[in-house]
Amino acid sequence: MTNSSKAHAAVLGANLIFGANYAIVKYITPGAIRPFALNVVRILVSLVLFWFLFLFKPGKNPIRRRHIPRFVICALTGVVINQLLFIKGLSLTTSIHSSLLSLATPIFITIIAAWLLREGFTLTKAAGLVCGIGGASLLVLLKDSTHTGSDILLGDILVLINAISYSFYLVLVRPLMAAYSGIQVLRWVFSIGALIIIPVGWSEFATTDWTAFNTSQWICLGFVAIGATFVAYLLNVYGISVIGASATGAYIYTQPVFAAAIAVAFAGEHFSFIKLVAAVLIFTGVYLVNKKKAAPAQLLG
Repeated sequence: MTNSSKAHAAVLGANLIFGANYAIVKYITPGAIRPFALNVVRILVSLVLFWFLFLFKPGKNPIRRRHIPRFVICALTGVVINQLLFIKGLSLTTSIHSSLLSLATPIFITIIAAWLLREGFTLTKAAGLVCGIGGASLLVLLKDSTHTGSDILLGDILVLINAISYSFYLVLVRPLMAAYSGIQVLRWVFSIGALIIIPVGWSEFATTDWTAFNTSQWICLGFVAIGATFVAYLLNVYGISVIGASATGAYIYTQPVFAAAIAVAFAGEHFSFIKLVAAVLIFTGVYLVNKKKAAPAQLLG
């Protein structure tokens, strides 16, 4: 298997995890654990795991002082704003709204990459974006809404800001990936992000009733903290380093497909012909967006 194939498989796996994460987060928050407390758990667990990897992959290049501002910006966009607003927004709105709004990420990535990294925006990419958005929107809109959100408008706004923030992160982190190892970048991005997330969420974390958790809630908490944070970030950062920001972000279109498959397997939903059409459109969009290789990012000086 080539490096490119491995990268595509890694990003696909990351989005399988992200696709399941919507329902799992809604299952435990805000009922079992409040949103900012969940963020503290995510950042603490991931931070310990990333620094544990330091024992095996310490990183060959020391962090250069002139790159610190970019690390700080990536921490703010990829960890602080992204994680805080996603969990908080999802707790207020519905899973359907959150997954639909998150589909804006590849659009922002393509625009930002064309602006900051001068990646080409071709008609083929435009057609891919249209197919992906059309198919994913069709699939998501077909799902029944439970209207469980307590403040859908505010939640939608927070999730949309999260999508924009994460798009900036995926583009801005790419030059760092060219200068340092992926684990080294994530270790410092999460370390910087923790300095903000922990104080913000500590009050909710300290008042969480851990004794009230049942077995399924503990399993879901572990999935969110380890799978949807540590593992998914590793897979995505590997994808960025090999196939670029635009290609990595385009795989977000597969999340509704995975969400539907999980619903069929575990929630008794039916896979209709219209859902099959939507899935075909989504994968066609991913193919078209990735058809032409984006220009490589320049190494940081």
